Amino acid sequence: MRWWDQAYGWERETIWPRRLHLVAGGDAGGELERWRIVGRDAVVFPEVVAVADALLDPGMAELVWVDSGAGRPRALPADGMFCRRLGERVGRAWLGPLVATDHGGPLIAWMGAVIRKRRGAGGPPGYADDPWWVRREHQPVTMAGRLRVLGKEKRAPGSGRMWRAAVPPEQRAQISSLVDGAQEQLIQLRGAQTGSSADVSQHLLRILSHSADLIEKALQHTVVAAVNAGVPPQDVVRWAKLPPGPLADALKAYQDAGDG
Repeated sequence: MRWWDQAYGWERETIWPRRLHLVAGGDAGGELERWRIVGRDAVVFPEVVAVADALLDPGMAELVWVDSGAGRPRALPADGMFCRRLGERVGRAWLGPLVATDHGGPLIAWMGAVIRKRRGAGGPPGYADDPWWVRREHQPVTMAGRLRVLGKEKRAPGSGRMWRAAVPPEQRAQISSLVDGAQEQLIQLRGAQTGSSADVSQHLLRILSHSADLIEKALQHTVVAAVNAGVPPQDVVRWAKLPPGPLADALKAYQDAGDG
């Protein structure tokens, strides 16, 4: 279901739009948002079955283990064999790299649980290590719930300033993905301080650097989303504690243009 929200930004995705229009009787037209809610389950059903079949395949779990570096832990690569093969199994060979970089999604969480279980390393206290456990924020919202939100946003005055109404779903999903991804990467550091100084240093620094990069990207995307949603740029700069640099300069120029 997470892919359904992200598909807005998949330029090469043609299957789901075609199916959605067929479900809508030929053309979703001006009711696209409503039909995306009503028709979602029917449109994505074949891919849901294909993904479930892949995750139950021991051979696919073995690919996850190999991608993780097996006995020599490393960050999951963007061109990993598991994600490439998964893309092929859902009929979209181009999807692999996109899936691999959805760092905070339920699929990456599943991969992380598989890796930790294979290594015999659990997560922090209270963290679920069951590969089939899905975080509440990753669980799909019911059709009724989405329709209620859609109706409320259309009726309420000034609803365009509400975050969910003002920020496109793919952009919200991207921010959540980056934040969750940083968390998932940091969890991989549990019990990592065993071994030679060189090995431990390399592992810690690589994952910490990758996590910091994800947080930096999440900050940038959130800043852009906030400004586009109508939040005053000077407030965005202050809340984000942005140091002097291209992003802060761009926001200042944006504010100056608005004042002029």
